[in-house]
Amino acid sequence: MKKIGILSDTHCTIIPQVYSFFKDVDEIWHAGDIGNIETAEQLAAFKPLRAVYGNCDDHIVRMQYPEDQFFHIEDVDVYMTHIGGYPGKYMPEIRYILAEKKPDLYICGHSHILKVINDPKLHLLHINPGAAGQTGFHKKITMVRFVIDGKTFKDMEIFEMDRDRAF
Repeated sequence: MKKIGILSDTHCTIIPQVYSFFKDVDEIWHAGDIGNIETAEQLAAFKPLRAVYGNCDDHIVRMQYPEDQFFHIEDVDVYMTHIGGYPGKYMPEIRYILAEKKPDLYICGHSHILKVINDPKLHLLHINPGAAGQTGFHKKITMVRFVIDGKTFKDMEIFEMDRDRAF
């Protein structure tokens, strides 16, 4: 059993609530637009970090983190990238990757819109944690935490806070 925290689009900012919301997770996964390497290092000093770079990340972040991550945790195959879409609206190259790799869990960021959607056609769970930073059009700071137990996703919780109260 693994407790996972997912966030995206921090754009150089970590709000203090990240540390309390993720205090009991085993790993943090960042779905891109970290902002700078210092932000990644702060998260990695707190909990083990898996991350991908986003379209706004500089060459230093891109040297440290890949564009895509494929990994296996518990009994789940995970695919994480920054830009990719969601069920029914996947980008063509993502649709191809999902059909070929057949992950159980697909994570992306970029949209700044929280989405948790089951894709019955591809037999996967899609999570976009929304945005946890101050840059962007979003009005809410959002993050997700949940448990992977074998092949089961459970105990999913959403963090949501008005952005203007966070900064």
